Amino acid sequence: MKKILVIGPGGAGKSTFATQLGELLGLEVIHLDVRYWKAGWVEPAKTEWSAVIERLVEHKAWVMDGNYSGTLQTRLRACDALVFLDLPRLTCIWRVLRRAIRYRNATRPDMAQGCYEHLNLDFLVWIWNYRRRTRPKILKLLATEGGNRTIVWLRSRVEVAQYLAQLRTPNKSFDRRAGSVSRNLID
Repeated sequence: MKKILVIGPGGAGKSTFATQLGELLGLEVIHLDVRYWKAGWVEPAKTEWSAVIERLVEHKAWVMDGNYSGTLQTRLRACDALVFLDLPRLTCIWRVLRRAIRYRNATRPDMAQGCYEHLNLDFLVWIWNYRRRTRPKILKLLATEGGNRTIVWLRSRVEVAQYLAQLRTPNKSFDRRAGSVSRNLID
């Protein structure tokens, strides 16, 4: 696999997972938050963002993390594999709260410069409602657009750790046969 997309709710650990996966597989890691935001949490115009995504997906190989639903279909069509970090909402909320404290008044490594970490109630509500509002749309998109891509669905911190540990084993590749934590998207 040369192009791997990592998605999931805020606080699921997408950036950390993508960084670890990129190191294990020797692939460029693209954190979309770094590319999307401008200093002071300024958003780009939709056309500008679409052009950035078009350029990024053309890279020869990558691990790309981030949601940005407006460009998800483009990224999904460009990838060979997708990892869906579908962690429990309390885990995600806890991680976001911990991250807000850890990087208070600073920019975290996977974020654009000048975007100082802050706690946002709208973001917490989005995470809380992710399973009910956003997840069904993603599952539908993956069912219709997933095609022959390898799809790895990880639902807990333990599954994430097990999957990465399996990839660290010599002669293991990023593949659904690499372990038992890969699942079909339609239960």
